[in-house]
Amino acid sequence: MSIPLLIMSARKLRKPRVPRVQRVQGILVALVFTVIIPVKIFAAPYYPELTYRYEHHLMTLNPNEYPLWRKTEEVWQYGGTEIKPAAILRSDGDNIPPLPEGVTRSLRTSWNKEAIAATIATRITTIIDRPRGTVSIDKNEEGEIVFEGVGFRGRTVDTAKAAMLTITALDTNVTDIHLPVREEQPVIHVLHPDLQDRGIAEVIAIGESDFSHSATSRRHNIATGVSKFNGHIIPQGEVFSFNEVLGPVNGETGYVKELVILGDKTLPDYGGGLCQVSTTAYRGVWEYGFPIVQRRNHSFAVQYYAPQGTDATIYPPYTDIKFLNDSPGDLLIQTHINVDKAYFIYYGTKDNRDAEVIGPYVWDKRSPPADRIEYTTDLPQGVKKKVGSAVSGMQAAWFRIVRTPDSEESIEPFYSYYEARPNFTQIGGAPKAPSWLGE
Repeated sequence: MSIPLLIMSARKLRKPRVPRVQRVQGILVALVFTVIIPVKIFAAPYYPELTYRYEHHLMTLNPNEYPLWRKTEEVWQYGGTEIKPAAILRSDGDNIPPLPEGVTRSLRTSWNKEAIAATIATRITTIIDRPRGTVSIDKNEEGEIVFEGVGFRGRTVDTAKAAMLTITALDTNVTDIHLPVREEQPVIHVLHPDLQDRGIAEVIAIGESDFSHSATSRRHNIATGVSKFNGHIIPQGEVFSFNEVLGPVNGETGYVKELVILGDKTLPDYGGGLCQVSTTAYRGVWEYGFPIVQRRNHSFAVQYYAPQGTDATIYPPYTDIKFLNDSPGDLLIQTHINVDKAYFIYYGTKDNRDAEVIGPYVWDKRSPPADRIEYTTDLPQGVKKKVGSAVSGMQAAWFRIVRTPDSEESIEPFYSYYEARPNFTQIGGAPKAPSWLGE
């Protein structure tokens, strides 16, 4: 292996040659020689991308993009044990005193915990952290449930602990880190006696999803759909059906046409975007550990529902989401939209279960098929209409672990199969016959 060469100025050598001096057209010139010294260059280590997990949230950091994560520090040892040297031994310069016998001084590279914590603070905590909310829950004269405020649980990432977990992961070649998050119940005032009797006392779970970059019509349908569930009560021991609460989906119930998956096509229909609502509702109860009675993933992976495997599609009256309320009391739903995020907040009484979701484990990745063209008389002659975009296929699995003090932990898999789909274009009219085909 060839050794790289480093070109150094002779002025920086310990014993440089005396420069020759000569005159060139009346100007005094000092000729400084350069010396080529071989220096061995070591490649910087490569570290795999790190994944930080909190419930269904997945965030990644690439350590190789943050050089400040590593620092060089001075190490003093006596007989192989690290020591703190006396001040007289720490002097620098040309006259360094000799070290006592058995004392060594060296440099080592280590992880910079403060720099790692700073990166986590700017890249991750801004996504997870939120202050706890304050909410009052009551009934009006018509018996309708009304909320004043939003019952967000407070969330705070422990950046110092997260930095230490990151260092441990880097030193042990681990790529997954469960983010340490401190949670705090909101301030809740349940004012109506009936709600108090039903066990509405605290936030049990919160489902959330992000619909950034949605079209205006899709946003309208999401807001309309979310409003149908605000104030809905799920009695203890009953199975909740999303479609039953949602009701009819058409123009008369407030929806507009937006893209919907219809078989092998994606076409405008009333209520396009309601799967954002169903996915939001599903995530909260799934993460808490409620028994899921019915759930189906979308036929292909949709960007709004990442990470894949955490979605739940609906299409009334055929495809539904159902879960069993096996908590100690009734559940009350508060829905909320804040800019690009939708929330389902479930109030009730917690039991002693502890749940954790782990995933996604993705395999069977498939590239989109070749572009597809279909001729149809539903369009004017020669008019083109795109009815599907190219999407890669895959399978994804999540595992939910539910633990209770009085029973063994249960591990339940949730599998999702996503088709690979081509660019799909419809063209009005019949295809032209090939020139070689006789009449």
